[in-house]
Amino acid sequence: MADAPDDLGIPMKPARPPGQATVSPVPRAPSPVPPRTPELARPLPEPLRPAEPPRRAPEAVIAPQRRSDGDLRRLIVGREISLAGEITSCDKLIVEGSVEANLQNCHDVEIAESGLFKGTASIDEAEVRGRFEGELVVRRRLLIRASGRVMGTIRYGQLEVEAGGQISGDIQATGADDVIADLPGARAAY
Repeated sequence: MADAPDDLGIPMKPARPPGQATVSPVPRAPSPVPPRTPELARPLPEPLRPAEPPRRAPEAVIAPQRRSDGDLRRLIVGREISLAGEITSCDKLIVEGSVEANLQNCHDVEIAESGLFKGTASIDEAEVRGRFEGELVVRRRLLIRASGRVMGTIRYGQLEVEAGGQISGDIQATGADDVIADLPGARAAY
């Protein structure tokens, strides 16, 4: 079988006799490509109409505005963060790290178990789970949790100390007249 020609069933062209000219195929002209049709303009979306303001029911009594949590000017000093300086005009200070400052015009202070505040503070309310060292004036309520330690000169409107909480230093309750006198812009009536 090795001597048999391989017949794969593929037709073969006969060889040309020598001396005959080869004929080259006639080149065809490329068929013209039709021009591209432009896309039709898409309609523009309708312009947005301004939303109508929500209708309010008439209010018989105007209540004082309370700030929501989103409106609060809140300062958070996170764990392992140290802050030194003066803090003015915040609604709520949350101390998880270390703060050495003079705090004015702040409403609420919350000192976490890991927090330390050294300095002076004149505020409306305070909740202490960590440590406070310095001069503290709380016009309304001072709450010292079981893990809280407050040391220094302390003035308060109301005091609440959980079992285990500690307070030491020059401690005095302020009367209603003292609380009003501490408020910014307050004048005594005679």
